[in-house]
Amino acid sequence: MCELTHRIWARPRGEWTRVLRKELPAIADQVVDVLQRSIPEFATLPSVIDRDDAKSFVENALLIALGYREEGAEEPAPRPGRLPAAVPIDRARRQLFAALTGDPCAPEHSLVELARSARWTLPDAVRAVVLTSPGEAGQLASALGDTLLSLADGETCLLVADEGQGTRHTLENVLRGRPAAVGHAVPLAETASSLHWARRLLPLRAQRGAHTPEPVFVDDHLTLLLLLQDESLTRALSGRWLSPLDDLTPRQSERLEVTLLAWLESGGAPEAARTLQVHPQTVRYRLRQIEKLFGPALRDPRTRFELEMTLRSRRLLAQLRRSQARAGRRARAVAAGMRPLGIAREARVNGL
Repeated sequence: MCELTHRIWARPRGEWTRVLRKELPAIADQVVDVLQRSIPEFATLPSVIDRDDAKSFVENALLIALGYREEGAEEPAPRPGRLPAAVPIDRARRQLFAALTGDPCAPEHSLVELARSARWTLPDAVRAVVLTSPGEAGQLASALGDTLLSLADGETCLLVADEGQGTRHTLENVLRGRPAAVGHAVPLAETASSLHWARRLLPLRAQRGAHTPEPVFVDDHLTLLLLLQDESLTRALSGRWLSPLDDLTPRQSERLEVTLLAWLESGGAPEAARTLQVHPQTVRYRLRQIEKLFGPALRDPRTRFELEMTLRSRRLLAQLRRSQARAGRRARAVAAGMRPLGIAREARVNGL
């Protein structure tokens, strides 16, 4: 080590930084060797921390001693693919969850190393579960077996290994009576997709027509989610296919849209009348209006398909906006009912 040090100081001062950068890793390696040989407590160093990470910390200490780095500066992170063995299992599991779901703040460690520290066997396929009752998260995670539990933008989420149809049965039984959204089964590399669509489906639970607290599965609502994938495209479709309704009043337009969709979905005026709960003659009258507005295009199968897709998307978006508006009103009502704390009470709450 002395030889390496002399090699640095023998160079002109202007070259010290360049030489130091080249020689410092070798110096740090020798320092680690000396520490392990000379101090008994350091003999077990490889079992506590990876040797390359130990060298990084020694390099940092040498740079501080030589004045090239300020004391208290952030210490170097472990090399990508390396995870200190001392990471607590709870934190390791949160880090693994973040890495699997594509969180940009996730540590740059390999999934294998993270899974080893988290004591979680990496499955071939996973499902994401988004919960609305954080208080039950631990209990549900235990009931579902070995799961990863973490937060995603404030929402309590689980990652569950998927082992085929039996996994869905287990999820249905454990989550029965609870409002939750379950993502589709995906390969491990696509975990973020399962989580994304489960979170997208959760606020749409009310559109199923039932208000009981039951879990919903992305598998059962693929078409719905596909139609809601991009609101901008939905508006573009509406502008293209529903322009014949532009000159009508909002009430007239809504009535004809509802009738046209019921006719497209059912295939006939009597069936559409039963869906809308109106007289068949009323539906026929509206259909004659629709035919005047849209012309022979209604006889084209592709046009009918795109019209149905457009009308379904508009209906779903309208329902979603109403649901969000109701949630916003409830939140404002709760906030309005909360009395501000007095100064004395606020101080006691804050521990003063």
